[in-house]
Amino acid sequence: VINGAMNVAQRGTSVTGIGTSKNNAYHTVDRFRLAFNNTDGQVTMTQDSSAPEGFANSIKLACTTADTSIAADEYFFMDTKFEGQNLQTIAKGTSSAKPLALSFYVKGNASATYVVELYDGDNNRNLSNSFSVTTDWQRVEIAIPADTTGTFDDDNAESLNMAFWLHAGSNFTSGTLDTTWGSNTNANRAVGISSFLDSTSRTFFITGVQLEVGQNPTTFEHEPFEATLRKCQRFFCQTFNYGTTAANNTATNGAFMHGDSASNYEPSVTWRYPVEMNHAPDITLFNPESGSTGQWSAGGGVVGSAGRALFIGTSSCVCDNTDTVLAGGNGWRIQLTADCEL
Repeated sequence: VINGAMNVAQRGTSVTGIGTSKNNAYHTVDRFRLAFNNTDGQVTMTQDSSAPEGFANSIKLACTTADTSIAADEYFFMDTKFEGQNLQTIAKGTSSAKPLALSFYVKGNASATYVVELYDGDNNRNLSNSFSVTTDWQRVEIAIPADTTGTFDDDNAESLNMAFWLHAGSNFTSGTLDTTWGSNTNANRAVGISSFLDSTSRTFFITGVQLEVGQNPTTFEHEPFEATLRKCQRFFCQTFNYGTTAANNTATNGAFMHGDSASNYEPSVTWRYPVEMNHAPDITLFNPESGSTGQWSAGGGVVGSAGRALFIGTSSCVCDNTDTVLAGGNGWRIQLTADCEL
C-alpha cells in the first residue's frame, strides 16, 4: 500500500462538499480515492493530525450532508489501487499462491460496522470482510486466504482494488458476505454495513493501512517521507511547491518562465517529471497569478489564452501557448500538474 500512513497530500489537506458530483476522484491524501453513486450524501475529506501512537496523520471523513433514504444502487467507498506488476510475489492463480495479511487503524464518532473488500479486476474475483469501529483507535487485522484461481496481469495497469465500503444500497448488501475468494456477486460485497451517511455527526478515521504476504500481520513498516512522496509522484505531481496550490507565491513557487514581452512567437516549455509516471498523464495548466486553469500569464497579471499540451510522455511533456504575443514586460509564467492515477 502506497502512503498507508497518510503522510503525503499533494493536492491539499481538506476538501468539502464531496459527493456524487465529485465522484471517483482523489481529493487530499495521495493514492486514496472517494467513489460515490446516486446518493445525496456529502462528506469532507481531511488529512488529520489525529492518529494512534507512532503515527502523525490519518484520513478523516466527516458526513456533512446525510442521506437516510438509501436507493438500491447507492454506494460510497474509499479505495486504493495496485499495479499488477507489483503483485507478482503473491503468485495468485497458481498452486503456490500465498495468503495475505491486511491491517489498519480506525476510529469514529460512534460504534459502526463497515466492510473492506479486495477486488481482482483482472479476473472479476473478490472477497470482503467486515470490521468494527469505536470511538477509540483500534488496529484491525484480517487474514486473506490464498487464491489459486486467476493470475494478476504483469503490467502497470490496475489489477487489485482495496475498497472500504461505508454506505451501500440493497444491490450490494442483500446477499451473504463473501469472506473467501470467488467470482464477484454484487449483492455480497458490503453485507451488514452501517451507513456512514445516516447522520451529519458521523466521522471515520483511518491510517496505518498495510497489506503484506503471509498469514500474520507485522508492525507497520514506516518509510521516509521522501520515499513515499516519490512513489506518489508516479501517479500525480506538480511544478509548484509541496504544500501550496497554483497561483501561490508566483515569484518562487515553481512557475516556469520563458521568453520576454518583446518576443513575437508562441512560448513553450518542457517539463521533466520528478519520476517516471505510470502512464502518460493528464496535464493541467494553471495561470500562476490567478490560478485559472488552461492559461498562462505574463508579468503584470496579463492573462494569456488557453494553452495546450503538444507532447505528453511518461517522463516529460511539452506545452505551448496559442497566443503569438503576451504583453506584460516580465516574461511568461505557467504552472502544471500531471495526473495519471489508475
